[in-house]
Amino acid sequence: MSSLPGGYGFTLHTTFVVALPEGLLWLPDSKTLVASDLHLEKGSAFAAKGSLLPPFDTSETLNRLDIVMMRLKPDLLIALGDSFHDVRADERLHPTDKSRLLEISLRQQTIWVEGNHDPEVPDWLAGERRAAFCHEALLFTHAPTGQVAGEVAGHLHPCARVAGASGRTIRRRCFVSDGSCLIMPAFGAFTGGLNIRDTAFDGLFTAPPVALIMGGTARAPTKISAVDVRKLEMGH
Repeated sequence: MSSLPGGYGFTLHTTFVVALPEGLLWLPDSKTLVASDLHLEKGSAFAAKGSLLPPFDTSETLNRLDIVMMRLKPDLLIALGDSFHDVRADERLHPTDKSRLLEISLRQQTIWVEGNHDPEVPDWLAGERRAAFCHEALLFTHAPTGQVAGEVAGHLHPCARVAGASGRTIRRRCFVSDGSCLIMPAFGAFTGGLNIRDTAFDGLFTAPPVALIMGGTARAPTKISAVDVRKLEMGH
């Protein structure tokens, strides 16, 4: 693995990839951008159940995605499942967000991988719907299995707690990989995270994995740092 300007580049299985500090994955050889777990309209889903959250998560998520897309101009966008928080989420989209999401899906080839939250991606969106997608010797799927070399998955929303120089700990979203498989962080504005030392990650890697921890904030990402998972703090 090696540091690159604007990201952290390494060979995953047999493919060179770049983990971006925004929480997206970039395959420079094919100009492919991968985003996982957008969970669009999570705020409105919680509001319907009485938990009032600011109704701007979809707009914020699309803003952050669009900034990276305008910079990199991908030829292929892979949405790695749970793009919508539930099967009725598209009905709650603000017209502006709906129009913007359609435009994003039309801008390049788009693959919508099915997730557990959105097994049926709305048919008004451009692009192909797939249960899984093979590309550049990698298998893009929503939930990790740990059984296929080159598997790229999301679903678990990995986060890490790191001890700072002052003794205080910080919690950040992260990628986690053993060089053969990769689990991506959730990209959605309102998505939570699961500590990568949780038992849910047991058995998903054939070698001790490394956490690629996103620095800065969601609005102002700065860098990615690699940390041995065994050296991380436990806790949620």
